[in-house]
Amino acid sequence: MKVLVTGGAGFIGSAVVRYLVGELGLAVVNLDKLTYAGRQESVAPVAGSSDYVFERADICDRAAVEKIFADHAPDAVMHLAAESHVDRSIDGPSAFVETNVNGTFTMLDTALAYWRGLSGKQQKDFRFLHVSTDEVYGALGDEGVFTEDSQYRPNSPYAASKAAADHFARAWHQTYGLPVVVTNCSNNYGPYQFPEKMIPTMVLAAMEGGKLPVYGDGSNVRDWLHVEDHAEALYTVLNKGAPGEVYNIGGDNERRNLEVVEAICAALDHLLPGSTHKPHRDLIEFVADRPGHDFRYAIDGSKLRNELGWSAQRTFEDGLTETVRWYLENRDWWAPIQKIYAGDRQGLGNT
Repeated sequence: MKVLVTGGAGFIGSAVVRYLVGELGLAVVNLDKLTYAGRQESVAPVAGSSDYVFERADICDRAAVEKIFADHAPDAVMHLAAESHVDRSIDGPSAFVETNVNGTFTMLDTALAYWRGLSGKQQKDFRFLHVSTDEVYGALGDEGVFTEDSQYRPNSPYAASKAAADHFARAWHQTYGLPVVVTNCSNNYGPYQFPEKMIPTMVLAAMEGGKLPVYGDGSNVRDWLHVEDHAEALYTVLNKGAPGEVYNIGGDNERRNLEVVEAICAALDHLLPGSTHKPHRDLIEFVADRPGHDFRYAIDGSKLRNELGWSAQRTFEDGLTETVRWYLENRDWWAPIQKIYAGDRQGLGNT
């Protein structure tokens, strides 16, 4: 099988590429624009494989996408390319509309023309996996979970752009018959995550004795999914999922944001016994909340578990400790980013 992965130099995409090539031995074509968050260093463990090909292109560029389909003749598409940082979407939503909506349209429509040109088993087996987020469902209160039938109620520009993309994916299946499968996942964490998201931000700041800014009172709740568990889940859906279906992917690891930061601090206290910044939890400070900050997300993953036989394998405690250790041991990956990314707070809604 040859898989075209969009956004394969990003956080989740690179985990997918490493899994497909490194663990499964599949052929992968990595289509990535290499924006600020796309790094070829994230696929370095498999970049030398004869099964791996990199194509630098923009998913909004129809001609470039058509050429990649024609040149490589993929058996499946895993579409992960997206602008993904909620705070950035608050300050600059236009890039999210362009990439997440228009780019997804371009991928779907190009894939449709390509699929129509296939025949026999190749056409029958072709799949287009559209990877999305639980944020399209909006926010939960203290109770309840998101299911595949939950109403769409996106609250941020990022979530709205992904919701629109989901609707396009569904429409291309319902209207044109393209064999599309959609996934909506909970918050990802793990190695190779760009240090604008909460966990790497906190790890790197605490290492240097910097302040650890927690939005509001830290009571917002997220379900945490290790990115390598997610990569395995996505392949399961690609391989076993039914066209037209939606599968929610969760980690069964709900935590309040403050709990997550405190767990990071405890891990650093253990892993850096000689640190002059211990106890690291003393670095926590509470800052003004993000505009429109959804209170709680939680995923019901029973459909994926019962129908396709997949569930997350990593506990949050083990996965988080492993992640903190990875950042401690891989300064050569993140240090160059710090030279070009100041880490200033975004998403204050001042645009």
